[in-house]
Amino acid sequence: MSSRTDHHPIRVVLVDDQALVRAGFRMVLDAQPDMIVVGEAEDGQHALEVLQAVSADVVLMDIRMPRMDGVAATEELLRRDPDGPKVVVLTTFDLDEYAYAALRAGASGFLLKDAGPADLLAAIHAVHGGDAVIAPSTTRRLVEHLTRDGAGPVAPSPVQPDEPAGADHPRLAALTPREIEVMRAVAEGRSNAEISAELYVAEATVKTHIGRILHKLALRDRVQMVLLAYDTGLVAVRPGS
Repeated sequence: MSSRTDHHPIRVVLVDDQALVRAGFRMVLDAQPDMIVVGEAEDGQHALEVLQAVSADVVLMDIRMPRMDGVAATEELLRRDPDGPKVVVLTTFDLDEYAYAALRAGASGFLLKDAGPADLLAAIHAVHGGDAVIAPSTTRRLVEHLTRDGAGPVAPSPVQPDEPAGADHPRLAALTPREIEVMRAVAEGRSNAEISAELYVAEATVKTHIGRILHKLALRDRVQMVLLAYDTGLVAVRPGS
């Protein structure tokens, strides 16, 4: 797995069916001393071919493309190599259903196509460092989308240490009670600072718990933690207010 301590530049592959979009991203990335564009592709199928020929750390993956879209390409890429490059999907709208499908497929987050250079660079650094490009506010919209066919959007509730729902699921057996609390809070869209305040622990301790949860459950990032919390019933769908 890549890390911020690696000496080589962050290797990026650009996947978009619009040449001008790729050119714009390349111009920004080529100006960075710690990044290098190692490949480009015009659709998902081409991306898979390129990624067989080059070694990459991060893939900027457009969603809507001919031949093979970004969702299918992300699924196939991570099926071939679960520990391969991190995928950031590109979308026009922050509630694009295709983007959520890509997160389900294993992408590490999504980025708006009209994002500024600072946001683009921050996203690449974040996923390269093992984080996810999903802000807490976006996490709330993510879980609302995922539960749209259920009872309604999720209404976050105070952390309840003794709440048993989902905690006894076999998939979560390796977690301690405190890690269960933290995972539930993350899934309900709380930031590390909010979790720190609710549980009366240091923010650094929250980060440590999150790292242990990811390791124990073999999850790539915070996005997968949210998805697993809902899949196991750790966080239930509640009627929205």
